[in-house]
Amino acid sequence: MNTTQFEKIRSGRGFFAALDQSGGSTPKALAEYGIERDRYSSDAEMFDLVHAMRTRVLTSPAFDGSRVLAAILFEQTMERDVDGVPTAQYLWDQKNVVPFLKVDKGLAAEQDDVQLMKPIDTLDDLLERANRHQIFGTKMRSVINDANEAGISAIVDQQFTYARRIGAAGLVPIIEPEVSISSPHKEQAEMLLRDAIAKHVGALPEDALVMLKLTIPTEPGLYGELGSDPRVLRIVALSGGYSRDEACALLARDPTLIASFSRALLEGLTEAQTDDQFNARLDSSINQIYQASIHNQPPT
Repeated sequence: MNTTQFEKIRSGRGFFAALDQSGGSTPKALAEYGIERDRYSSDAEMFDLVHAMRTRVLTSPAFDGSRVLAAILFEQTMERDVDGVPTAQYLWDQKNVVPFLKVDKGLAAEQDDVQLMKPIDTLDDLLERANRHQIFGTKMRSVINDANEAGISAIVDQQFTYARRIGAAGLVPIIEPEVSISSPHKEQAEMLLRDAIAKHVGALPEDALVMLKLTIPTEPGLYGELGSDPRVLRIVALSGGYSRDEACALLARDPTLIASFSRALLEGLTEAQTDDQFNARLDSSINQIYQASIHNQPPT
């Protein structure tokens, strides 16, 4: 493991950029960027367009390791180049940003008020390629729609089962059991989730490492005890459908969390903007998310 990257993730001041929209979420991301479906007629064309969008973000002078600690990549993004350099290598060598990889294959149908991940049948191959690209860690997402103890237990069991395999391959897994912000019993779901995660973390070997990516909880500081466990490298927060302003306001109230935003980071960026307009808007967004993330962090 790269010790410089490890220290940056463990104690750096800043946030994560989630640039990992996959096949299902790409059309919406492109539409928000100003590229409608009539601009592409195949998945290949769609992924070319979204890679151009991501390249514009990654190469922007606003985007670097002084405020962005890490970037989570989609599998195809890892296999592509930015400015002629493999994306993960570009991120670390040129921007001082630690590369992560989304490894899940999307969500299964809802059962017990949750959506487990579909089986990650290519995980071993993905982890081998991730190591080849010098990826630091992985991310995998499942969704909790209501406070159902059996469902939440199943979600956390599945996440930690995959996390053990990822850790054994030398990467740090980000576990992302997202509690829907529209859950009718969001606070109760979060308490059940905290307890289920704590049980699994408590059973990990002392030298194991995991990260958590969680919905900003209704009760600020809910995950504070988890965050202080040495086996939990960092806890990051997803924006979860909140606007950037809402997400940043909520985040700034919670001393345990830093941002790992996707849609909220890209909000307001469009293809039609000049580079100056694009870079200014991205700089403003990055600064807002950075300030919310370091709000409660001690200076280094």
